[in-house]
Amino acid sequence: MAKEPSKPQKSKANLMWGGRFSASPDALMEAINESISVDQRLAAEDIRGSLVHSDMLAATGIINAEDRDAIHEGLKAVRAEIESGGFAFSRALEDIHMNVEARLAELIGPRAGRLHTARSRNDQVALDVRLWVRAAHERLALQITGLMKALVDQAARHAATVMPGFTHLQSAQPVTFGHHLMAYVEMLGRDRSRARDSLARLNECPLGAGALAGTSFPIDRHATAKALGFDGPTRNSLDSVSDRDFALEFLAIAAICATHLSRLAEEIVLWVTPQFGFVRLSDRWTTGSSIMPQKRNPDAAELVRGKTGRVIGALVGLLTLMKGLPLTYAKDMQEDKQQIFDAADTMELSLAAMTGMITDLTAVPERMAAAAGVGFATATDLADWLVRSLGIPFRDAHHLTGRLVAEAERRKCGLEDLPLEAMRSVEPRITKAVYDVLGVENSVRSRVSFGGTAPERVAEQVAWWRARL
Repeated sequence: MAKEPSKPQKSKANLMWGGRFSASPDALMEAINESISVDQRLAAEDIRGSLVHSDMLAATGIINAEDRDAIHEGLKAVRAEIESGGFAFSRALEDIHMNVEARLAELIGPRAGRLHTARSRNDQVALDVRLWVRAAHERLALQITGLMKALVDQAARHAATVMPGFTHLQSAQPVTFGHHLMAYVEMLGRDRSRARDSLARLNECPLGAGALAGTSFPIDRHATAKALGFDGPTRNSLDSVSDRDFALEFLAIAAICATHLSRLAEEIVLWVTPQFGFVRLSDRWTTGSSIMPQKRNPDAAELVRGKTGRVIGALVGLLTLMKGLPLTYAKDMQEDKQQIFDAADTMELSLAAMTGMITDLTAVPERMAAAAGVGFATATDLADWLVRSLGIPFRDAHHLTGRLVAEAERRKCGLEDLPLEAMRSVEPRITKAVYDVLGVENSVRSRVSFGGTAPERVAEQVAWWRARL
């Protein structure tokens, strides 16, 4: 006798929906629809928002104090389960909000249903993500500060250590290693400033916007905003649930900062090569080769450089996600969290690794000094001397210096080793005082303009930043 086909069972997920569907979605729909595998990282923010929301509901008389107390007790129990690793996240329950609410109902019964009064998952997730991104800004700024301190410490030790300065990766003019490192302090300082500026813009609370139009309940949005550490509530309910500007701005800041880290990483990769030999890294930040025993590869720097692509990709991904969405919320926005979380994790790792490398880095001053004089790096100093001492227009001095460089090339010597009579054959008014500006040490000492590479200027930059860090 043939068995009767089994009747479709209504899943827990559909019970939460309230009866709209008579049968559960198939496995494929469940897989594409769930977000708990990603957004469980928002558990702390979700519970924090629910505690504040239930407080407000009780304060405004929307729920009674007994219900509020039961909800608080249950939410704290759920939080303890999650923190201890004992919470069973369910993909059938779709997201962090439904997972928490379902477990709350198991713990305290029907009273749990009162928690969602005057609230939608739309403003709930907008709040959770905003809280998480706010904390991510703060972590980013703190780590940037740590890297800046490491760079400033190295710069202080090497304020007078001469190295070649480059344009087009060609030797240009002598600078100091300290001055070079302080350039990255300036870049990172702007990154830190951007994070602080962004924090001020995002610090508005979307809770209470409801699904998109607000609510008819007499809620107090200013109270919930204050309790959650926001400057105030958002001013438009449509924008509140559909805005992801704050996440885009965080990713933009992260992408710019990652680009700065990548540039520094690339320099480290160059500096540790035998061809440069400007710095050394210990075995903590390098790896060997499986076949070439002499190799010491700067893998940490290379990986920081490579991970920049992930951060930039996260920004482009979220921009692409948002570019065609009409107001207000659309399910597409569920995909925002992967980019945010991955970029934040990547930045945390990259900044930690770069701070470790800069702290560990050992300069090789003799290699830097030897390279600083290569390629007639003091030619501009010679041209400046001709202008300053002989009153020659700069364009004419530039031409004369070019002739002197050609003569030095013909003699296979540096400008500082070119005989005075050879110089006078090009310009008879040149005196032996010209040699005071031709050595690389003399060159860097002469660059005393504000922001220049003279050691005393570098020391001033170091002191200025230390006062602010």
